[in-house]
This record gives sequence, C-alpha cells and structure tokens, in this order.
Amino acid sequence: MRRTTLPSREELLAFIRERSGNVGAREIAQAFGAKNADRAALNRMLRELSEEGHIRRHRKRLHRAGTLPPVVLADITSRDPDGEFLARPTEWDEQAHGAAPLIRVVASRRAHPSEIAGIGDRALLRIERSGEREPSGRVIKLIDRAKHRVLGIFRGLPGGGGRLVPIDKKQLGRELAIAAAATRGAMDGDLVAVDVARQGRFGLPGGSVVERLGSIKSERAVSLIAIHAHGIPQVFSRAALAEEKAARPISLAKHDETREDWRGVPFVTVDPPDAKDHDDAVHAVPDTDPRNVGGHIISVAIADVAHYVRPGIALDREAAERGNSVYFPDRVVPMLPERISNDLCSLRPDEDRPALAVRMVIGADGRKRSHSFHRVLIRSAARLHYEQAQLAISGRPDEVTEPLVHSVLQPLYAAYRALRRARDEREPLDLDVPERKIVLKSDGTVDRVIMPQRLESHRLIEEFMILANVAAAETCERARVPLVYRVHDEPSPEKINALREFLATLDISLPKGGALRPEAFNRILARVKGREIERLVNEVVLRSQAQAEYSANNFGHFGLNLRRYAHFTSPIRRYADLIVHRALIRALKYGSDGLPDDLETPALAEIAANISATERRAMKAERETADRLIAHFLADRVGALFDGHISGVTRAGLFVELDETGADGFIPARTIGDEYFRFDEPSRAFVGRRQTHRLGDAVTVELVEAAPVAGALRFKLVRHASGAAQQPGHKPPPRRKTGPRRARH
Repeated sequence: MRRTTLPSREELLAFIRERSGNVGAREIAQAFGAKNADRAALNRMLRELSEEGHIRRHRKRLHRAGTLPPVVLADITSRDPDGEFLARPTEWDEQAHGAAPLIRVVASRRAHPSEIAGIGDRALLRIERSGEREPSGRVIKLIDRAKHRVLGIFRGLPGGGGRLVPIDKKQLGRELAIAAAATRGAMDGDLVAVDVARQGRFGLPGGSVVERLGSIKSERAVSLIAIHAHGIPQVFSRAALAEEKAARPISLAKHDETREDWRGVPFVTVDPPDAKDHDDAVHAVPDTDPRNVGGHIISVAIADVAHYVRPGIALDREAAERGNSVYFPDRVVPMLPERISNDLCSLRPDEDRPALAVRMVIGADGRKRSHSFHRVLIRSAARLHYEQAQLAISGRPDEVTEPLVHSVLQPLYAAYRALRRARDEREPLDLDVPERKIVLKSDGTVDRVIMPQRLESHRLIEEFMILANVAAAETCERARVPLVYRVHDEPSPEKINALREFLATLDISLPKGGALRPEAFNRILARVKGREIERLVNEVVLRSQAQAEYSANNFGHFGLNLRRYAHFTSPIRRYADLIVHRALIRALKYGSDGLPDDLETPALAEIAANISATERRAMKAERETADRLIAHFLADRVGALFDGHISGVTRAGLFVELDETGADGFIPARTIGDEYFRFDEPSRAFVGRRQTHRLGDAVTVELVEAAPVAGALRFKLVRHASGAAQQPGHKPPPRRKTGPRRARH
C-alpha cells in the first residue's frame, strides 16, 4: 500500500541505496505518496542530504554518497589472484568516503581485440552488482590507452634510424630515438606507432616502431593523425561491404500498406553547398482549417535508413561501433558506407527515396497542436544550399529557386516566423558562439579560414528539426517504447558558484536560489550585448554549461528548455537517430525492421553511453585536426604579429585565440611581462601591480613557434588592450619572499 506521509531521512537514504543510480526526485515522490503540497519539503530534504554529502546526483539520478553510479569512468590498476583486471573510479572523494572501491573488470561480449582493456587503460564501465564483495564493471568503451605506446611522425636520419616527433601537445620537445633496426621500414614523414623503451641515464629515450599507419606526405591528410590517434574506424568489414553491394533502391510495392506515396509533395533539402548526404527535407503550407486561422502544416521527411540497416546485420554492428560520422576539412569518415549514405538513403532531387516523415500542425503562435508520423516514399523537388535559399527569399533568386519562391520557399519562411514566436516565448539558451571553417586548396593545404555568417535559412532548418525531434520523443513515450534521448543537464552547483563569483567582478549578479532556467543566462547575455565584455561573458557562460549527451533515461534538455528531446533527423550520420527511427517503427507497427522487442532500457543505456563517447571522440579529433591544419598554415609566419583575445587563463599561462583564424595558442606565464603576477581564479585573471590580464581581453601577440604535427602555437605578448606595450628582453626582478607569487608551470 502506498504511503501518504513524508519519509524520514533514514528511510530516504535506504530507498536511494536500494535503487542506486536509478531513482530521481519524481520516483521518490511517487513511491512515498508525496502530493504537490509535500514536494517542496521533499526537495528541501534531498537538497540538505546532498549538501551534507550523504547523497550524490548523477544526471539528475540520485545515489548514496560513497557508492558507485551505474556508469563510471575508471582506471585499470592491477590484477587479482585469478588474473582478472581491477579498476578504481577516476573521480572519488577519498577524504569523505575512504579509499576508492575496487571494481572487477568484465570485458565487453563483443569486444574487438584492439578494444580489450589492460593495466594503465582508462575505460567507461557499466557497474553490475554481484554476490561477491566487490562490484563488477563491464567495459562499455576504452577511453584512453596506457602511455607505453605513442603515435608520432618518423623523421629519418642520414646514417639510418631516426627520431619520432610526438603528435601530442603535452609531449612537445620529447622526441624518441629510433634505432635503424627498429624502424620497420618507416620512411621520413610516416605516421607510426612506437613502443617506448626504458630510458637510460643519458641521451634520448628510445622506442621501436610497431606499426606504420600511412604517410602524411603522400596522402596530404593531416586528418590521418587524428583518425589513428583516436582509434576511429575507417575501413568497413567485408560483410558490411557485401550488404552495401546487395542493397537495392526501393519501389512502392502494392502489398506494402505501411508506406504512403508522398512523391507529389514538393520537398526541398537545404544543406551546406559541399554536402554529399542529404538526410532531411522540408515542406510547409498554410493550414486551411478554420479552427487554426494563421496556422501552418509543416512536414519534415527524414531518410529511412532503418529500411537498409536492420538490427543485428553487419552494417548495423559497424554503425554502432562508429556511433557517428566524423567530418574533417579534407575528408569524411562515414558511419555508413558511401553507397548507403550518399546514394540510396540520400534524398536526392527527382529520385524516389524512402523516408520517415512527420506532419506537424502549428498555430499562429508557433506552438505545435498535433503531429503524426508516416512511412513514405518521396521525391525531392530541389537541392538548395543555405545562402541560395536566403538570396531567393530576399528577392535574388537564381534559375533553380525562382520557380520555388512563391510555392515552396515563402510558405516555409512563414511557418518559420511562427516557430520563432514560440521559440522566443520558450527562451532557450541564446549563446552567440561563432564557428570557424577551414577552406582547403586542391593540394590539401589551407587556403583560408572563414567565420560563416549565420543566416535565417540556418535557423529555419534548425527550428524545423527541433520540432520534429520533440515529436519523435513524444510519440515513443506515448507508445511506451524505449528510446535514446538527447539530454542536457543543468549546470552543476560548483560551476554556477564559480560563474557567480566571476560575474560579480563585472558588477553582474546571478540570483541565488530558485529553479535555474536558461532565461537567467539570457538576461545576463542581453545585458552585455554590444559591450566590450560581450565575447568574454558569452565564453564564460558557455563554459559553465554541462555537456549534452545521449541517455536511455529522460531528464530533459536544459539548453533548449525542453522537457523531452530525441535526435531523429540525421540517421545517415548519427546512430542515435537510427535507434529513434527503429523505436518509432516499433511504436507505430510500420514493419519488422523496428527496435527489437527484447531491446529495452538497460541495453539502450549501454548504447547511449557508447555513442556519447564516440561523439566526444569525434569532436576532439575534428578540433585537433583543425589546430594542426592552422599550425601548418601559420608555420611560415613565425615572428609575425596577430590580434586576438585571451581565451583562457590558468596558473601556467594565457591561452590566446587569434581574431583572423580562430587559432588557439599559449603564452607561458614566465614570458608574460616585466612584473610579478598572481593568478586570481574567481576573476579568471593574472593580476599584477600595474596591469591585469583577464579572460576576454584584446591583445596583440607575436608568433614565436608553430608545431604543425602537434597543432600547437606559442605566442609572446606584445601589447595589451590597455595599450601598455611589453618590454622585450627585460628580465623580471628577483622574486621576493614577501611579495605575490608569480604564476608558473
């Protein structure tokens, strides 16, 4: 029988301990029968237990402090007497909870030999309780290998043998000597993997080449470094390629009652001009229903990848391993083979393509009134790029867009303007963070770096996709079918406190107490709009936010200010979207290629953890490749002066982002100026007697060193925004014991 009174603190702790990692405030309220009037008291009790250190929060799920959450990042440290690996959690408060618990490591059932963990590795583990004393953890994903093996560029020496130039920024200047007998035939410019030998008392540490991974010279592809450094799969198995070859274009079969013929709807795709896969197409018309005056009907058709990539086949296994496509300036490492992604599933104009479409009715206020999903066959009317669509709606159409302006584009923009009203009312987080794009020459070198303009056509497609993603999550929930959500937690209390302290140095207050909402940040951003500190505040607010991820449990999307959200619109390049497509097919009984009936939330939680890790891997690889390309681009400009702004402040020195290219570089603390500085963490600044260097300040720097292989730049500060010039060659006075300490490595 359900209780009707609030639990005691002891009862709360016992309840959370029994359901560690799988319970939130809502489940606790339901279990103890807490009504609306009691919710505030219950939340206050949970907050007090958290502040006292008795419980911890993990993705809005609660677990007893001193216990392990259901998924944990851990370091493999040793073996037990039976030879099984043991790990300890990477983050653990030993002062509060004693020694970190040992976790017995269980290998993934589908682990590839290259994915088998070893001592010194860091892995993502799913905790599995057992009757034994220590918990066991199944390896979901290897995050980092032990440092006994390094990647680098082989540089040959005239007398034989060579040197390894490490690709890791942290290893700059730490070359390895490779003996002639240990090169494995590596040639100058080869990317190689090297096992590090023990270092002797004198000379460089040595190593042996264990694998040649390709030549940077011949392939002219800096992205090759990131692909191998992060273990990104780039070769499809024979089985997957055989399935790709056997796939056939779809036709509308008479006996297929689940697929509708929508080829008469003039859908258009709107993408970047260099896009090769087109997985979303859009259409809108005014709603003629007299009950919805001023409303619109929006249709979004998404490539039906689930028709070709069915659960359990080789293509599916490879897509799950990759998690997503990875986009480099010179190449794409796709999640699916090219014939599937760029041909059979791509919504090409004037070609029949299968799609999963959602038809959404919105009011004049932009709010969604209803929606329905359909498995269809479409024929896109045109392939447009963003600038082309924007020029057409602005009165400058070309031969492709001119016939579409009145019948297709104007209804799309009218529906978008209604959606903007609803968006403005919802108030999602409104950060202005410019993105850089590297344009390459035909030889693979950098031509220029641009900051693409944010057009209304970009926002139109973005709002249509957000609406479709919400509809997908709602439909799966209504049918009680499990799915993978796209979730974004609210900022942690620690980050909010740090942000509050920083904003206070600018005489900007962030209110304490009450529910945290995106509009609180938006008010701060609006307050600094157009001021010198606008870029600074945008960057600091961005860094205070949590990272979006995938989860089998829904805890909302803080940044978009949405209660439920799932990625549905890009199944060609994201495995999460393919899972949601299958969930919809199962929910709506649209065929046998939906989510398997035995694939429920626990299994999806493991998939979600894996694709979150592959997404972070892709982001890191893409960022590192951009850094290396720009370092190559600037390598012949050592000694030149550049304008930029301080993008990071640490005890070790200042990070500077160049205005021209968006490149990041470092100024070591010991070279900053002719006085002592102390590092002031709350204000993100180096504070001296005469001058202060803080986050966001405009500076002029000299490029001192460029390391293209590592993607690292080192600068010297020449001039600060205050106009104070640095004194070249002037040595700082000797340190006084009573004076402020200077920041140092």
